Amino acid sequence: MCEGIAAELDGIDLGDIRLNQRSQQIIDSLSANPEASINAACDGWNETFAAYRFFDHKSIQPEDILKPHTEATQRRIQEQPVVLIAQDTTELDYTDHPPADARCLNTKDRFGLYDHTHLAVTPGGLSLGVVGVEYFDRDEEGLGKSKERSKLPIEEKESLRWLTGYRLAGGISRDCPETQIVSIADREADLYDIFMEAEKQADEHAQAADFIIRAKIPRSLPERDPEAGPHAYRKVRDEVSNSKLRSLLIIDLPRTPKRSARTAQLEVRAIRVMVKPPHGRSSLPMVSYNVVLVEEVDGPGDGTDVSWLLITSLPIDTLAEIQRVIDYYVARWTIEVFFRVFKTGCQVEKIQLETLPRLKNCLAFYKIIAWRIMYLTYLNRECPTLPCDVVFDDCEWKSVWRVVTRTALPGTPPTLSEFMRLLTQLGGYNNRKTESPAGPQPVWSGIRRMTDLATAWMTFGPGD
Repeated sequence: MCEGIAAELDGIDLGDIRLNQRSQQIIDSLSANPEASINAACDGWNETFAAYRFFDHKSIQPEDILKPHTEATQRRIQEQPVVLIAQDTTELDYTDHPPADARCLNTKDRFGLYDHTHLAVTPGGLSLGVVGVEYFDRDEEGLGKSKERSKLPIEEKESLRWLTGYRLAGGISRDCPETQIVSIADREADLYDIFMEAEKQADEHAQAADFIIRAKIPRSLPERDPEAGPHAYRKVRDEVSNSKLRSLLIIDLPRTPKRSARTAQLEVRAIRVMVKPPHGRSSLPMVSYNVVLVEEVDGPGDGTDVSWLLITSLPIDTLAEIQRVIDYYVARWTIEVFFRVFKTGCQVEKIQLETLPRLKNCLAFYKIIAWRIMYLTYLNRECPTLPCDVVFDDCEWKSVWRVVTRTALPGTPPTLSEFMRLLTQLGGYNNRKTESPAGPQPVWSGIRRMTDLATAWMTFGPGD
């Protein structure tokens, strides 16, 4: 697997062949033991010191490290008929060991970074790679001034990242004309500027990115609502709530930090609406989009009941089209799994580096590593019959086979599904028939042990 992940940096150009080679050595070392500290992951002090020097190199930026991976990701995107570009923000807390130039998170006594990532995902949940990353933090003087910030133009707000993300999806759509690109985001991305940008892209380009965004703002229709007052307008949510029931659906909800996985029965309604611009921006043109209202029937009543108002540019004329909108939105949860692998599996909040530029360069490697773990997990589910040597080196699958099965090697490499069962068993997963397929955690635990076995295999030979 190490050679496989190093291939994500093929073609990297850092201005010096030695730096290019060092980047591949670093990702090999870090990926072999993603939970370990940098010192523990590197082979001895010389390699550790070289890694620190690399992170501190003045001419290296995190986007330079990620560039070959994003290019490889785009090639994978071109092989798919539909790709979702999920974007979301997570918090990286370094309060206990802040870099010298770290600034605030949400309070003046917490330090770190906000990490906004754009992840390419198939509708089936296969992560294709990271296509963009943006970091931001906050000045102590600006804390508690959300009302003042809300009056700023979009270019000066933190929320610009969502618009930038949609524009990124639009660029990918134009670069991959045979692939339908759909930008997926949660409530924070409910920005009027995105809807205007979508209409602009549709007017200017033959290939515009579609979008699905969960609504947050109670937007208004152009029609007055006399029952609510002389100056009130009808609301989008009320309009779709009063429309006819289009379907009853049964879907499997993935686990989140706030709820357990469960099967839910959903009432679904969908209409197209024309929407007024926000208050105070009346000079802007009105926009139109489709809305899908999804509400859970007889939910648990614990605050996790499904109530989604989804704004989309995708068609909603048929039940199949409405179902597709819901399925695509559910696939957005893949990016939350990615963040969990990135933060918990790779332990990135425990990294101790002296400056933010060093930290961001280091994080670029862990983005690729987290993606690789996700990729292997879901590739196993989508392509279980693939020979495992397409993904793993001989020393890797053979050493794991011998240790776990304690039998002679097969004449041909096992399938990916067969090998992943062995790998996750090595990582502490029981692999009982009654259990669901293994997730990322036993995969990265298995990889950690596999690396040691593969090293021993290459050093001492296969043995008996």
